[in-house]
Amino acid sequence: MTEQIVNNIKIKQIAINEANLVVGLFNQYRIFYNQFSDLGMAKAFIDARLENDESVIFVALDGNKPVGFTQLYPKYSSARLSKNWILNDLFVDVDYRKQGIGEALINTVINFAKKQGSTFVQLETAVDNLTAQSLYETIGFKKQENDTEFLLYKIVVN
Repeated sequence: MTEQIVNNIKIKQIAINEANLVVGLFNQYRIFYNQFSDLGMAKAFIDARLENDESVIFVALDGNKPVGFTQLYPKYSSARLSKNWILNDLFVDVDYRKQGIGEALINTVINFAKKQGSTFVQLETAVDNLTAQSLYETIGFKKQENDTEFLLYKIVVN
């Protein structure tokens, strides 16, 4: 499992038995995207992704308190013969924003993808999420396409 410390915040990949670390944050993330709050469904979803080895989740911890997370899904490329990653979910608790935690989580993802031999990491964000867009572009993600609802970003990691 991958683990690092950034500004006294520990970032680590969670195991199946650690799903509870991110359920509350995942629920808040869904609320941010105008979905209804349901901790039970959030837990079931996270449990299923981890149990079926369908995603990789990193959590940011302030001591034992989860303060941010990111969830990745694999994306396979036949042409490149590689397993790449979609950074699908990224969320930092409101009280911990503007402290570099989001950037640290993304950099953890990039390093993880490099170690996996991936070609790229991609993500999407809402057109009006200018704060996120600025962060992604600062890290090095490049816009790939535009539509009226989401922007697709990708960063080459190998």
